[in-house]
Amino acid sequence: MLETGAAHSGPSLAASSVEGSGDLVSIVLAALDDAKAEDVVTIDLAGKSSLADAMVIASGRSHRHVAAVADQLEQAVKKAGALPRTEGLPHADWVLVDAGDVIIHIFRPEVRSFYNIEKMWGLEAPEHGHA
Repeated sequence: MLETGAAHSGPSLAASSVEGSGDLVSIVLAALDDAKAEDVVTIDLAGKSSLADAMVIASGRSHRHVAAVADQLEQAVKKAGALPRTEGLPHADWVLVDAGDVIIHIFRPEVRSFYNIEKMWGLEAPEHGHA
């Protein structure tokens, strides 16, 4: 079990120190909530994709907010012992954080509507402003 505040030493793959993707999803959701991310959707990918066990999609209000959410998320995932890989900064229209068993997409609302990733997985995208 990962102890809070415990130092993590040695190389590891993303999420190898985090016990299971369920714990990692909880860490991700808490970090997104703390960062005031909007319209958060979790998609269970178990049995649907070999890339990850879960995908989390969220929105930020602006470029700056998307970048801040991504930064806060990276710090939380690192603190849990995983090594996230991030793409999409500094532009911050769409930032992807690969935390191993969980992939997180953070969009500006207009970009999220354009790509509509939820639809690819059989879900309806949330209407912006309606949580």
